[in-house]
Amino acid sequence: MANQEELRRNITNQIVEALKSGGIPPWRRPWGISPNSGFPTNVISKRRYSGVNVLLLRMAAMRHGFTSKYWATFNQWTRELSGRVMRRPDSVEPGHWGQSIVFFTKITKTETDPTTGEEEETSFPLLKTYTVFNVDQVDGPFDHLRVKEESLTVNTDFLDYQPIEDLLNAVGAEIRFGGDAAFYNRAGDYIQMPPKHRFPKEHEYYGVATHELTHWTESRCNWQGSYPEGELRAEIGGSFMLAALGVPQSDDMTNHKAYCQNWLEALHQDSRFIFRAASTASKAADFVLSFAPQRQPKPDLEEVPV
Repeated sequence: MANQEELRRNITNQIVEALKSGGIPPWRRPWGISPNSGFPTNVISKRRYSGVNVLLLRMAAMRHGFTSKYWATFNQWTRELSGRVMRRPDSVEPGHWGQSIVFFTKITKTETDPTTGEEEETSFPLLKTYTVFNVDQVDGPFDHLRVKEESLTVNTDFLDYQPIEDLLNAVGAEIRFGGDAAFYNRAGDYIQMPPKHRFPKEHEYYGVATHELTHWTESRCNWQGSYPEGELRAEIGGSFMLAALGVPQSDDMTNHKAYCQNWLEALHQDSRFIFRAASTASKAADFVLSFAPQRQPKPDLEEVPV
């Protein structure tokens, strides 16, 4: 049986060979998604919100448990769409039920130059604020805008793989379930994951979970590096953990190779990049695996007391 170093070297070599061959799709998202979830969007204009508003709306959605991407102002929901914004729950502080967003507009003024007497146009940005509400806060005929969780269930018989479940419990990283995204929140120090039943295969779920768990190690292992290198490190680190625990189908590198190629191309095919990432990924995997409960060997049948 191959030792851990050989397993990791084999995984790295598979990725390197795949990157050299090319022709792999550049992204992966193995969980089921709804057309009504994703990037925050105004329900009237169908335009995506931008800038800091994206962060504000995503944080609001996470705070209140909203799943739809559609937002609008009170007047848009009530006057233009004949909906009714729900009453603020007692658990929500006053002023925190709607989410304030910002909008910059350019104001142009014509002024006379006191020296030349000529008229000149000057412009300056004016900041406006609006309060918006998610469709999950609105009563009305909007079912076509909501996320129906039952329609996203693709694996009703998800089978927990105990060795990695035990590891996740032992590590103690906070994992929150819900929504349409997977990420590690450094400020809150928690991992966000879509529900398990939205992954068609168990190994897809554990692949994403260990990817985010590798991000969780960054501050704990004093890792510093660029964003692309961090993503590649997380992808390889996760695959190292899966290989060490023998998660079923963990030797299927298709998704990992696809993810890695995207970042390597972005760095102009820096051939050294992947090996640096593999080295730091190995350290991250060792850190996480150090929490793994020690398995007790099965007793010899001859030593079992009768």
